[in-house]
Amino acid sequence: MPERAPRADALRNRAKILEVAASAFADHGAAVSLDAIAAQAGVGPGTVHRHFSTKESLIAAVVTARLNLIADRAEELQHDPSADFFAFLAELGGAARHNVVLAAALGGTLGAEGDNAAIRLTRGLEALLRSAQQAGVVRADLTVTELHAIIGGAIAIEQRLPEGREGLGLDIVFTGLRTPGR
Repeated sequence: MPERAPRADALRNRAKILEVAASAFADHGAAVSLDAIAAQAGVGPGTVHRHFSTKESLIAAVVTARLNLIADRAEELQHDPSADFFAFLAELGGAARHNVVLAAALGGTLGAEGDNAAIRLTRGLEALLRSAQQAGVVRADLTVTELHAIIGGAIAIEQRLPEGREGLGLDIVFTGLRTPGR
């Protein structure tokens, strides 16, 4: 017997849970309880548990969805190497600056779906890096692995800067990534 498609209300509940969880985890990190997420989503705790057996599975679903959106953006930006590379890094830094769980997950393991999203993101980032290097705007000795480490450091800097100074860490990092003399 073929598997039945989920009911429309179950799909709406799942989407609402993911929306609420994304906001809660971004603002408060993984410490937010599933019961609090259920209450904010207007569903019972059992509904949350039917969709996500553990908090970790909910976090993975939220982060996977976000990584897929970021990977989509990296794949879109393949037209102007001198602008796209830095625009993408600025978007990524901005997305992770105030998102506790996303910032932590950028270097973590999320399971098969999350890992696939992370692989897509790495491929998109690598394509942007290669294009920018070929255009001569980014130092040629940089690898995508090193760039991941640098991005992680830049996000950590951004999270610690006082209000009103957002972007300072990224600006300094961007200067260091540019080809000397450009």
